[in-house]
Amino acid sequence: MGGRPLVLAAEAPRAPLPQGFQQRVYRTLADLDAAMDAIARTDGPPGIFLVADDLDTLWDAFRARFVFVQAAGGVVQDEHGRLLAIRRLGMWDLPKGKVDPGEAIDGAALREVREECGVQQLALVRPIAHTWHTYVRDGREHLKRTDWFLMQGSSADVLVPQAEEDIAEVAWLERATVEAMRAETYPSLRRVLDAWLAMDPPPGVSRPTP
Repeated sequence: MGGRPLVLAAEAPRAPLPQGFQQRVYRTLADLDAAMDAIARTDGPPGIFLVADDLDTLWDAFRARFVFVQAAGGVVQDEHGRLLAIRRLGMWDLPKGKVDPGEAIDGAALREVREECGVQQLALVRPIAHTWHTYVRDGREHLKRTDWFLMQGSSADVLVPQAEEDIAEVAWLERATVEAMRAETYPSLRRVLDAWLAMDPPPGVSRPTP
């Protein structure tokens, strides 16, 4: 929320929280409202860990405050072990978009990659991660879940950024560049990049030297 995490959990974390994070307990709806208000303030904590005895109840209460949006995206690598990325509104991102009514989630992911990047030679490999983030549109709070799919692409395709979606650039990025781009992307996307970076590169492609 506001680029900062609100973590809903059934038990307190075992590892120390990151610096400045708060740990709170959920007992009533007022506790959820207070945590959401705090994380939305510009002077609020960098993150809140909200612990509930009944996580399902907390999750239902949280979701009820938003319009739900289902989206899908592609984590596309080529035969050289590079990642397909887009530059939109000054930030690095991965191709994604809303799932149309009646559309399969993995089919929507393939469609969005083709539309936003111009690539055509795509093979769906497997799901790799999912992320959640919130945003405000037309005065209403939205909660978006994005399902990410690992895909195999080809460097032979001509990359064409979708200008009507404010995409300024589409590029194949080397693994070392992807590691560096984590600082220039959205917090929710970093776990997707981490999942891809943790994978073994294709045969013949070596990992960058630290």
